[in-house]
Amino acid sequence: MKKILQVALGIVTSIGGFLEIGSVTTAAQAGASFGYQLLWPIALGTLCLIFLVEMSGRLSAVSKHTVIAAMRDRFGFRFYLLVLILMVLVSFLVLCAEMGGISLCLQMSTGLGFPWWAIPVALVLWLLLWRGTFSVIENGSSLLGLMTVAFAVGAWKLHPDWSSVASGLIPTRPSEHAAKYWFIVVSILGASISPYMMYFYSSGAIEDEWDESYIGINRVIAAFGMTFGGLLSAGVLIIATLVLKPKGIDVDSFQQVALMMTIPLPNWGFELFVGGMAVACLGAALEITLAISYLFAQGLGWNWSENAAPDSEARFCTVYTLLIPIAAIPLLLGIEPVKITILSMALTAAVLPAAIIPFLVLMNDKDLLADHTNGFISNTVVVLIMLMSFALAVVSIPLQYFGS
Repeated sequence: MKKILQVALGIVTSIGGFLEIGSVTTAAQAGASFGYQLLWPIALGTLCLIFLVEMSGRLSAVSKHTVIAAMRDRFGFRFYLLVLILMVLVSFLVLCAEMGGISLCLQMSTGLGFPWWAIPVALVLWLLLWRGTFSVIENGSSLLGLMTVAFAVGAWKLHPDWSSVASGLIPTRPSEHAAKYWFIVVSILGASISPYMMYFYSSGAIEDEWDESYIGINRVIAAFGMTFGGLLSAGVLIIATLVLKPKGIDVDSFQQVALMMTIPLPNWGFELFVGGMAVACLGAALEITLAISYLFAQGLGWNWSENAAPDSEARFCTVYTLLIPIAAIPLLLGIEPVKITILSMALTAAVLPAAIIPFLVLMNDKDLLADHTNGFISNTVVVLIMLMSFALAVVSIPLQYFGS
């Protein structure tokens, strides 16, 4: 039963990766501008993430090392320091965006501007980490995040032409606005294949005391959890295609995405969106904050555990205690969270190679994984993801300029 309940780890990881301000905004932009044409990057990002998350869990279950600790031991401190700097800078921007997403949901609920909510959101986030345990964060976010199933319900109630939906899974060249098309592709992939998700999931496997007996359930968690998030993200795109695209509305604010939910779900669409997205962004913010804290602690050899008392993990807790109020500063200054989101998705795509390259080495290290190293299929997928990450790194910043 305990292993079955671990599926919650996959769901909370998927909520933090797919269903947050970045992925919802980019999926809505994709549907409003290009209809079903951009379903394929959501499917591609989901498939890549299934493999990477499964590898992260398998590495931790077999070796009792997190991805960060194994990377630090295998590649040395200098490489770890490079990864630390890149991932912290990018993940910090994503954290600002997620805290902004919560604040925007509160703004839509109360009418009080999002900057006023920056400090209360930061305080709640810190209290949950300071007083909570990993299982509370994992299971609470999973259960409350199920409100986002409203996206799937809304898409179904609009009765889309499913043959047209299926056609969007096949990549096509855009007939116009090519720069915008490819910019959204990069943004979707950057939102989906976020390195902090692998670090969080790997650390969560250690927090939950996984061993080799979890290898099978790990595959189920990775496949089910990531597919869950991918399908709901596709639901956002379908709703935007049927509600916003016929009216020629481009998505440039979070509020537009909320209002589109009132068409398929007139009575509760707005409330479900605001509540579901507030929880999803909170789950993502918790996940990112922990991932950054894990990055510091595991690489620098500090004691770390969300399950331990703060006074026994002082340096680990100090990281998130300092990080959260700093992340609130852009919101206090009134910087629009969606703008932060757009920048963070492009930069995430740009730094992907530093996160993906170590997987090819670590997952074939017999000292770490013994008989559970990657097979031909998994290695082929990692190589393809690595090549794709190099391509994304090259084009992400130019597309940010020309296509956003």
